[in-house]
Amino acid sequence: MQPLAPLQLTPPPRTTVGARSRLALAEGLLAEQDVRSCAVLALRWLARHVGLRRGLVALVDGETGRLAGLAGHGLPPDEVDAFKLDLGDANHPLVLALGAAEPLAIHAGPGLWRAIETTLGAGPLHAVPLARVEPGEVGPGLLLLTTATDDPLPDEVLWAAELLGTRVTSLFYRRAQADERRHKRERSWLVGVLNAVTDPILMTDGDGRILIANAGAERLLTGDEKLSEGWRRAVALNNMLFSASLFKTAEGSGPTRQELLLVDPVEGQDLLFEVLRSPMRIKRGETGYVSVLRNVTDLRQAGEELEENYRRLRAAEARTRGERDKLDLILNSALDPILVSDPTGAIVLMNPPAERMFTAASAGADPEAERRVQANDAVLSSFLASAYATGDLRARGELSLTEPETGAAVPVEAISAKLLSKHGEDTGVVTILHDLTDAVEKECLFEQVKRHSEELHVRVREATAELAEQNELLRRQALELEQASAMKSQFLANVSHELRTPLNAVLGYTHLMLEGVSGDISTSQRDKLGRVDSNARHLLSVINDLLDIARIESGKMPIQVERLRLPDLIDEVMREVEPLIARTSLQVERELAADVPEIQSDRQKVKQIVLNLLSNALKFTPQGSVAIRAAYHPGEDQISVAVADTGIGISEENQKNIFEAFLQADSSYARRQGGTGLGLSICRRLATLLDGDISLISHLGEGSTFTLWLPRRPQRPG
Repeated sequence: MQPLAPLQLTPPPRTTVGARSRLALAEGLLAEQDVRSCAVLALRWLARHVGLRRGLVALVDGETGRLAGLAGHGLPPDEVDAFKLDLGDANHPLVLALGAAEPLAIHAGPGLWRAIETTLGAGPLHAVPLARVEPGEVGPGLLLLTTATDDPLPDEVLWAAELLGTRVTSLFYRRAQADERRHKRERSWLVGVLNAVTDPILMTDGDGRILIANAGAERLLTGDEKLSEGWRRAVALNNMLFSASLFKTAEGSGPTRQELLLVDPVEGQDLLFEVLRSPMRIKRGETGYVSVLRNVTDLRQAGEELEENYRRLRAAEARTRGERDKLDLILNSALDPILVSDPTGAIVLMNPPAERMFTAASAGADPEAERRVQANDAVLSSFLASAYATGDLRARGELSLTEPETGAAVPVEAISAKLLSKHGEDTGVVTILHDLTDAVEKECLFEQVKRHSEELHVRVREATAELAEQNELLRRQALELEQASAMKSQFLANVSHELRTPLNAVLGYTHLMLEGVSGDISTSQRDKLGRVDSNARHLLSVINDLLDIARIESGKMPIQVERLRLPDLIDEVMREVEPLIARTSLQVERELAADVPEIQSDRQKVKQIVLNLLSNALKFTPQGSVAIRAAYHPGEDQISVAVADTGIGISEENQKNIFEAFLQADSSYARRQGGTGLGLSICRRLATLLDGDISLISHLGEGSTFTLWLPRRPQRPG
């Protein structure tokens, strides 16, 4: 904060301000209802009539106990708002000025400079109190302005300050009166609300003294000498219990909930309350508590009675359920259908085997199944009617029922017994149906088994002879296939060698002509020779793939195991595919884990696999990105090299044969990119030779991820 220029108040000519100007200021202050607006109006009047260039009006804030800037003239608003002075220092010059009867001139002498430095800059300055106060009292505020000399201030400054102080005091008084009326009205409403609540509500200070209490709380916790001795003792006990519960509340904690046992002063009975307590700031540095006591005595008693009745009900239900479970267990453990019917013949209880025969629930909405269930019910009802007609306690007979779901005939033996009450009255009939199907089928089954045994003996002899003949045929076919495979591999090797000799000559002579050994050639000739060289090299790559296939199939592919570092190998592969990357707009990323160790494997074949996978990813990714990642898996002691792309992807049906020779996933796109379809087949076979494997994760249109898995050390000797 830069100090202001020393000259802030220009002494006016030795003339007094006219009465009309003073009247205008007085009328303006009376018209304003806002304190800040009054201060601004007074500062502008002083600037116009006295020559004030910079000044500040500061008022005492009763809540914070500070002298705070209210309005300024010639000052930035943020500096006015930033002016704060704590009134606790009684020796501060501005604090002394608040209680002075006359303006106080303050000099910034040694030792006082920092004490009197204000928003207006370093002194000298005049502090004009806004109101005359009695000795020892503090006025409402100050008018601060800097001057060039110690000459007495013009009368207009003193008059304007006193007029502003009178108006500010008046506004503060009116506001205080309005606040007091509002507070009385709100307190009356609050008391009415508290007394309308039946639950005791009270507010206590930090020491447990009651500050506010409604009628319910007074009934429990207050009393006078006119009350009976028992009432006073109950109130004293309640106060002691309530204070004990209050002191259990941790200071600084939020709302709490606890139970409190008090005594009814009238009846002398114990009352159980649920106390809901919340902290509340009473005044600066002091916290009180608002407590609401909910009488839960009847609720607790009703809850205990309900819990006891519920316990008895559950015990009775458990006993009934136990008996029913025993009966259900007996019925369900029986394999034969068991039914219980009432005297009218209606079925009241049955086990699961009986439900399958006499209910349509398992048969669904099939009309035929429902008809069969109704037929079974009619047969059983007829049997029970006959049993009742005889008057015997037990009855036995054979019935012909039908399986509802299949319609198969089910012969059963029915055994019925009447259920009698204590008075000998019929209460129902228990019927057990024993399935006779097994007994009938066993007789037929024995004859069928005997006949089938003879037929099986004959078929076994015939099948044995036919099997021997087929085994001989398969042995011959396997031998022929082995010979054909060997001949194919030998043919591929011979043809590939025969093709490579003239092809190398073509490549050699083409290279010599491109180098100009045979003389200068035209641009058209160089272009055509370049195409010959490119196609010859592609044909050589195809021949090499065929040779690799032939060597692998014949088992003549040599394996040379050596120690190699995957990061170095991947760097070498990346350098070789740089021309291919340059022809695309793809983003190629490398992610090599720091813990990838050295491995023992065939360096050339690992490089061939990774180079082929990376080349395929670049060819089959029109746009997007390609990433190569290497990681170590300690649990399996394996190394993984994954090549992921965002290319065309591979459908699920093509993933099954993507590693077969001469096959490609998307033949139309592959024809545009070139290739024979041998690359992935060779990679899979080379990975197998290295005791590893290649896995594939791909979705059509979303890209593919080929992962080479290699052991850290080969399982077979090199």
